[in-house]
Amino acid sequence: MKNLSNGVIRHNRTSIALNFSANHIMVACLVIFVSVLFTSCKKQDVNKQEDEVQTAAAPKSLEANTLNFYSGLADKTVWELQQARAATAKYRNIENAIKDGYADIAVDVEEMGHHFMKTTIVDAVFDITQPEILVYNRDENGKQQLVAVEYAVLLSNSRPEGFTGTNDIWKDDSGFPLWLLHAWVWAYNPDGVFNWTNPSIHLH
Repeated sequence: MKNLSNGVIRHNRTSIALNFSANHIMVACLVIFVSVLFTSCKKQDVNKQEDEVQTAAAPKSLEANTLNFYSGLADKTVWELQQARAATAKYRNIENAIKDGYADIAVDVEEMGHHFMKTTIVDAVFDITQPEILVYNRDENGKQQLVAVEYAVLLSNSRPEGFTGTNDIWKDDSGFPLWLLHAWVWAYNPDGVFNWTNPSIHLH
């Protein structure tokens, strides 16, 4: 009788152990399944956030690669335009321009912007790295953004050589005693990098 009781007890313990193990396995599988599902959802959320960040950054990317959107220019001309960008990068902060002697000359023109000139460098010399005029336009918050550089050479001299090639458009009929040339190196101009006006610029 005692042996039979011990056998029943062992059998019950084995059943309990098996049931306990089976329950553990089911719980473990459930935990793994939930973890995988959570990780997958989290990864999708991260990917979505990355896509949103890239989309939000697209305008800055466009601005940073402005020169890549101009076609029909000689490689040397593009290189010269890059020199103009590099030389004026610090003036994207208008305070730096003012410190270096650029002053508002109250020439505010639709499809151009607000003009700041450094009169001390206006002479008979064309220097790609020293534009006599910086053109800004205010954004919706009133912050001035650099959109173009402008070169000014005394009209008493012959037409400046300018950039390599024949694409640059020098004007001598602006009402100022100057040869003038715009280069839209900081804002894309659908009409061309050297076009006098830019239809995407609206005064604020």
